[in-house]
Amino acid sequence: MRRLFWLGVGVAAGVVVTRKVAGMTFKATPAGVAENLGDAMREMAGAIGTFGADVRAGMSEREDELAREVQEKTGYSYSRSAEARARRAGGN
Repeated sequence: MRRLFWLGVGVAAGVVVTRKVAGMTFKATPAGVAENLGDAMREMAGAIGTFGADVRAGMSEREDELAREVQEKTGYSYSRSAEARARRAGGN
């Protein structure tokens, strides 16, 4: 009975070690390296996209703050759509 138990433990350990070694050797192959690089690039692209969205949101928020401040101090009503029309018409 003891021998059968230790045989089972040895087989289980062998399976675990074999799977770990196979996983490590795959990571060292060109396909494994390409997979890791692809995952890293996707993660970086997502982070850059999130950063860009945060920057745009911050810019918009700050622009609104500045427009309110200008309106309070000068009485001039700032409109983004008017500015966009002026740019399309060739103005600054």
